[in-house]
Amino acid sequence: MFPFDPSRQSRRRVSRSLTRTTRQMTGQLTRSLESAAKSSAKSVTKAVTRSTEQAIRETRKATVRSVKRTVRDTEKAVAAAFSAQETEVVRKPPGQFVTVDGLPVHVMVRGRGRPVVLVHGNGTMAEDFAICGLIDRLAARYRVIAIDRPGFGYTSRPRHRLWTAQAQAVLLHRVLEQLGVKRPLIVGHSWGTIVALALAADGRCPLRGLVLLSGSYFPGHRTDAALIAPLAVPGLGDAMRAMVPANVSASLTGQSFRQVFWPQPVPARFTARFPIEIAAAATQLRAVSEDAASMNAAVTGLQRRYAGLTLPVSMLAGDADSIVKASEHSVRLHTTIPGSTLRLLPGLGHMIHYGARLKVERAIDDLMKLR
Repeated sequence: MFPFDPSRQSRRRVSRSLTRTTRQMTGQLTRSLESAAKSSAKSVTKAVTRSTEQAIRETRKATVRSVKRTVRDTEKAVAAAFSAQETEVVRKPPGQFVTVDGLPVHVMVRGRGRPVVLVHGNGTMAEDFAICGLIDRLAARYRVIAIDRPGFGYTSRPRHRLWTAQAQAVLLHRVLEQLGVKRPLIVGHSWGTIVALALAADGRCPLRGLVLLSGSYFPGHRTDAALIAPLAVPGLGDAMRAMVPANVSASLTGQSFRQVFWPQPVPARFTARFPIEIAAAATQLRAVSEDAASMNAAVTGLQRRYAGLTLPVSMLAGDADSIVKASEHSVRLHTTIPGSTLRLLPGLGHMIHYGARLKVERAIDDLMKLR
């Protein structure tokens, strides 16, 4: 037999057939692998997605729990700090309490005769008028009522109310009603002048007149108010006040009084008798910041009514007052209220009821002589 020797043509046919078969098998295998890979990738992706979503949900829940715990802990710390500060105030209130709508308002009542009502400024309290000697001096001839405004001294400041100047004026009117006070002369110092003007503008309480001391009567920029305004923000202000130790707060409050009395020194009797621990407590600091932040809004609403006031108004201001510029406030108000009087006191600062108490008394006596 002869050995098998395929022709060149036959070899080409076989080669092409093998090539087609190989390509087909390779294609099928590739498609199978790709399909398997896609299926596997989808499964892996779904598994990873499910795992990631579960991790996100768990992380979110853990974060919420952590935030809630932090908020609770912060609230407890703030409450503890406030409680610690407030329990340090152990002085016995020098006056009595008149309750209005569930709020006990501390008032000092001295003397007999026609009524004179004293309304203190921002950062002080009714005792300020006792320390300067004005209460005792006036009580020799008048019935004197000095009130602790909401949040100051021994009067609390409920958070559920917005203590605007108008709201404080209404509270003052209600207190005077319960005390049987009729046609009083209102003496306001600094922020207290705004309450006095709000009471006069309201008209519900007949007044004998107003004596306004070192008042801020028109909107404007006050550096001290701008610095303390953040403390009036609910929550933020509470946290900021809680972080300040009581002794540091008392020291800062003492420094602020040096600025208020400038250019006069802080009187020795003020240093010895003023209850700095009450003025530096959390409740009063909140009242100070809220009143400072609302001052511009209060006088903006009132200034349109100044020209319509017909009762006697007497103003006194120190021309060296670094807190309120007399030229921008007292002088301007004097030109706005018909028939008002103004006395500028040379070289005196903001606390003129100390540096010029006799002149303040004389202004009160002059209006009390009017019928």
